[in-house]
Formats: sequence, C-alpha cells, structure tokens
Amino acid sequence: PGCRWDGQFLLNCSFTRLSTIPEDTAQIAVTADFSYNNIKTFVCSDGRNEDWMLKHLNLSNNLISELILTTCTNLPILETLNLNGNAIHTLTLDMPTPAHGSMKYSIVDHLLPALKVLSVERNNLSTVPRGLGLLQSLETVHMSSNAIQQIDPKDFKNCSQLKDIDLRNNKITKIHPDAFRDLNKLQVVVDLRENALTIPLPQILVSLNFFQLEVYLSKNAW
Repeated sequence: PGCRWDGQFLLNCSFTRLSTIPEDTAQIAVTADFSYNNIKTFVCSDGRNEDWMLKHLNLSNNLISELILTTCTNLPILETLNLNGNAIHTLTLDMPTPAHGSMKYSIVDHLLPALKVLSVERNNLSTVPRGLGLLQSLETVHMSSNAIQQIDPKDFKNCSQLKDIDLRNNKITKIHPDAFRDLNKLQVVVDLRENALTIPLPQILVSLNFFQLEVYLSKNAW
C-alpha cells in the first residue's frame, strides 16, 4: 500500500516499505508519519528554499544511523520530531566554527525555531547530542534506551525552555554537578532510572528546583 493523504492535514506513509521520503509530499502536510519503513537517510533542505508546513514529523522505527539537522532551515513551524527506534549514533545540531570568516553558526540561526519535542529513544547515542541549546523552543527531550555514559555541563547549556528530560535506561555513570543548573523552566521530571549511577547526587539535586521537580533515580547501581 502507498501513502494515504487525507486531503488536508495528515500524510500517513507508515508501513509502506519506503526507503526514501517522497519528494514534495511534506510541503503541504501538517502531520507526516513515515514510521516503520526502511528509510536510511533524512535530508531536510534540498536547496529549493521552500518552507514545509509540517508541525509533526514521525520518522520512528526506520534505519537511520546518522542525522544532520543543521540543514533544517525549511521547517519553520515543526513542533515535534520523533526519531525513536532507529540506529542513530550521531545526531548533529551544531556546526564547527570555521577557522576564518564570520559565518559562526550563521547556517543554523534558524534551526527548527518552533521545535518543542525531540524524541530519540531506543537508538545508539553514546553522548547527548551537541547543540541542543540552538533549538530555542525546545521543551521536551526524550533519550531513554540509548548508550549515553555521562552528562557534561555543556550538554544542556542554553536550553532555557527545557521542562522535561528523560534519560532512563542508559549507561550513565557520571553527571556533572552543573549539568542541569540553568534549566529554570525544568518542572516535569528528570528521569535517570535504570542507569549505572553509583554515587549519591546531592550537588545536582540542590541545583535543581525541588518544589516543581520530580527526579527519578531508581534501578541504579547503588
């Protein structure tokens, strides 16, 4: 069976054995579901500068191993991106600063400006993707069931709108005391269950706002 289009909002291409995303389809849909296919690569912009009207994009349960989002300047109103159940080991959000010239980050100034939910569960990430702070509207990050080993102070830097972080079922042994320090909007949960933490986390907990926050820590090595 091919893709099903409701004529207005929803493009449903799940379970259609697609290996690539059909051209032009996502420029009219509000919600596009490409889950459970054989897609290996996803490239946002093809250079035609036409903005897609997508608000919700589901690429879960495909064969994507590496994803570069720095070209995604043509998704100005995308709110949710579901990448669960792929084989992603590299998710690139930032660009290395060139040695010469002044184009520092210029290419990613408009990187997914409306994105609120990024879900990368059940993948092969060994670190938190760099550059999450470039997603200015990001509120929810779900990265459970990966192979993340530690949380560094820069991992959530500039993520000023972040409310909900799910890091359950990873291999986390270390969390920097300042890792969550400036996340003033954090209010739903920091989920660290089923990791490899062995030491208590008083410094981290003190830096979080207890009154609004739930922190889940069960099923760790202690």
